[in-house]
Amino acid sequence: MITKVLIGGFLIVASLAACGNSNTILADSVQSDSGTIAVENVQELNRKEPLVGVVDTCMLRIYYPNYSSIDLVCGEMPKKENDSVILVCAAAYTVKCLDHFEHTNIIGNHVSGGKLYTGASSKSYRGAFSFYDGKPHFAHDDWNKDFKLASSKGGCGFAQDMMIHQRGIVNHSRENSKRNLFRALCLIDGEVVVADSKEEIQFGDFIINLLNAGATEAIYLDMGGWKHSWYRDENGSAVDIYPTPTKCGTNWITFYR
Repeated sequence: MITKVLIGGFLIVASLAACGNSNTILADSVQSDSGTIAVENVQELNRKEPLVGVVDTCMLRIYYPNYSSIDLVCGEMPKKENDSVILVCAAAYTVKCLDHFEHTNIIGNHVSGGKLYTGASSKSYRGAFSFYDGKPHFAHDDWNKDFKLASSKGGCGFAQDMMIHQRGIVNHSRENSKRNLFRALCLIDGEVVVADSKEEIQFGDFIINLLNAGATEAIYLDMGGWKHSWYRDENGSAVDIYPTPTKCGTNWITFYR
């Protein structure tokens, strides 16, 4: 598979040896302003150099944010003028489109800015993501302890439909035959990443692609009409992932440089 990765100002045109091998890239060439430099092998690619590394593999586009903190921002989507934000996308589901914001319009209890809020109930949720003490936490079935810790430690957390936990597929509410563009918050090689399907596929195939890419945890992120999202490139410029904004969004997982 051919992929292009920008590292430290160089564009590496590379052939991935295997779909699930995210640590080794066989590079065909490195392109720079001074010309093309041949490279035989690039080992242990450091994706932490750009603000957000972007890797295409396993029919996925994976965003690797080089973050210092993560929060769940509620009420108003982070603005591109805030240059401390490097990646933002919708997280938990929204009940319905309102002309004002209510925490109870977010499905599931959630933690934002270190405060625990009560959201709308859901019987279909089987997982949650939280971030505190500088570390990510993925929970399945019972995340009350994680949310309490996140709240006490100034962290964040939200509930969603979980597909992969501890390297295995878990029961989820969405039908595997459902076809759409999908997005997940994942743990790959110990890093928190956002993974998008590159085209409309069946949900079951999306999960398999995540496993093949090395995901040990994966929890769904809201898409559909809520999928407006953006990241910051190596120059610090905001780049739309899905450019059409919505007035109905309520919450966003937000990565800070």
